[in-house]
Amino acid sequence: MEPLSPIALGFLGSLAAGSLTAFGALPVLGGRLPSRATRDLLLGFAAGVMLAASFFSLIIPALDAAEVRFDNGATPAAIVCIAILLGMGAVHLMNEKLPHEHFKSGREGPDAASLRRVWLFIIAITIHNFPEGLAVGVGFGADGLSGGLPLAIGIGLQNAPEGLAVAVSLLGEGYSKGRAWGIAAMTGLVEPVGGLLGAGIISISQPILPWGLAFAAGAMLYVISHEIIPETHRSGHQNRATLGLAVGLVIMLFLDVWLG
Repeated sequence: MEPLSPIALGFLGSLAAGSLTAFGALPVLGGRLPSRATRDLLLGFAAGVMLAASFFSLIIPALDAAEVRFDNGATPAAIVCIAILLGMGAVHLMNEKLPHEHFKSGREGPDAASLRRVWLFIIAITIHNFPEGLAVGVGFGADGLSGGLPLAIGIGLQNAPEGLAVAVSLLGEGYSKGRAWGIAAMTGLVEPVGGLLGAGIISISQPILPWGLAFAAGAMLYVISHEIIPETHRSGHQNRATLGLAVGLVIMLFLDVWLG
């Protein structure tokens, strides 16, 4: 049996990671939900996983890839710095140009009175999840199984508490248990789209490898700073959230060294 191509691995890996969003939302079907403090702890864990993945699975490999093409010095560092800023800017631009809504902070982006509130929320989660799928795809496209597997596992781990947070928010807006779970599950389906795109671009054009890795890292860093950390600190549970971040960071670091 022939091994799967990096593009197929990127799609399947990001699909598996995105599917854990649905798994994480399952408690809403049972009716017994964790407390807000526990949810903030789990979201902090998700932020820690993403933070470690951004540096150890994306930024450091981006520097290594740039140094292969250029002499050690300012050029590799400049490439990675610019690509990180481009990734952050791209997600910021989506936040500005696409109408969406966060249940806590309200509507953002252009006015969209004709869109139902739930669809505004789905767009917000799509903006959030697409960079994660992109990162997984870039990892597989850059270095096959060893490059993408730690990212896929890490992103999958942090998708579970995010799925729960989405479903709980929908319950609070009056949606039924089944519909809340279904919408939360659907928000994870954008990740394989990002995974396919990321793996495809990197596989086709190796010279843009350092740019793609660092761009994906920048996109994830924006999500961490703009979405996850503020949400975990909103209800006064920042100590638990910080503990979760620390645990998530070291677990992802361990996975990256062990599996990479």
